[in-house]
Amino acid sequence: MKDRGLPIAGIVIALATGGVLVATGVSPLLVLGAVAVWIASLWLGLPPPSSEITPSQHESVQLTRTGMRDLIENSGLPLLMLDGMRIIVANAAAREAIGTHVIGQDARVAFRHPAAVDVLSRTSRATATIQGLTGPRSIWQMSRSAIDDRYSMVELVNRSAEADVSRAHTDFVANASHELRTPLASIIGYMETLVEAGESIEPSRAARFHSTVLREAKRLQSLVEDLMSLSRVEAEKHDRPRERIDLARLVRQAARDGAGPDRQERLEFVGAEVPVPVRGDPKQLEQLVCNLVDNALKYGAPDTPVTVELTRDQRETAVLTVRDQGEGIAPEHLPHLTRRFYRTDPGRSRAAGGTGLGLAIVKHIVERHRGRLDIASRQGEGTTVTVRIPIVPEDEETAQAS
Repeated sequence: MKDRGLPIAGIVIALATGGVLVATGVSPLLVLGAVAVWIASLWLGLPPPSSEITPSQHESVQLTRTGMRDLIENSGLPLLMLDGMRIIVANAAAREAIGTHVIGQDARVAFRHPAAVDVLSRTSRATATIQGLTGPRSIWQMSRSAIDDRYSMVELVNRSAEADVSRAHTDFVANASHELRTPLASIIGYMETLVEAGESIEPSRAARFHSTVLREAKRLQSLVEDLMSLSRVEAEKHDRPRERIDLARLVRQAARDGAGPDRQERLEFVGAEVPVPVRGDPKQLEQLVCNLVDNALKYGAPDTPVTVELTRDQRETAVLTVRDQGEGIAPEHLPHLTRRFYRTDPGRSRAAGGTGLGLAIVKHIVERHRGRLDIASRQGEGTTVTVRIPIVPEDEETAQAS
């Protein structure tokens, strides 16, 4: 009895019940036998208290939990240890993903997802990809592996980012296909008309068709060139440029190139007359300036100046600002301007020869140069694009000069 503990309440109830039975005329011998069996069943059904488990068994359980907790705590993957279905250990990543409250809970209650419950209920190793486990758009790969007959380990791998990349890739291919198909369809349509009409087509009409075909072909060429530029920039965005260049000289020349001979009179240069040394890729920085100036001239009000300003701030950063005096951009469009093929006014953009990739290319070039891109706009006043790029430190310049 010592090892099992004494079920006092149960024994009292059994004896009281036996007394009532005897009082009602039931055979005392029969009552005695029934009470004895009742008490014995109560005693045998008691589990040994944890404090009375063999010391070696108790120590083993505690060491298992503590050791496993220490082993998995700093893992980057969310890991949980189950005792049967009860969560007894959850590492830092798991607590961040599903909350600290799950420790001590039944795992089926903690996850509350049919697919997760199915994985937890299987006796053999089980794996499943589950959508919506921790949020509506979350995607997790959940695996459960048995450690022994009692304990098991649950591993969670977040696949949400991979799904987002895949979705972005699919959207990009779809958008690119649409953008390429539009000028191609126009070129094919006009050329088919010219071929079918032959010499019977009026010269003025034929000239108009040829002009349209040439315009659409140039648009197609610009789109292909921008797609190739974007691909190159994305491929190199983790490779920080090492070449030292004078950004002041580059900006002035690239701005004139972006404006072309017909629009240079609209440019106004402000700021640095002295060299502004930065680490950069000259071709990419030229493309950045050309894209910003071209956009400002296209979408700024005709015959209004576009200001190109280069300064140095107190943090030793080169600050390039391109400002137009156009219609401006509505606030709801600003967060999306650097997305591929995003246009605030698709018809106007295509009419102006835009591909929808200019600011996406600018964003990736800025990221490669460890810089920062900001776009501000007020409707009716114009748009200002600001690019900040770190300047070569003075001590580095001095060391190179010596």
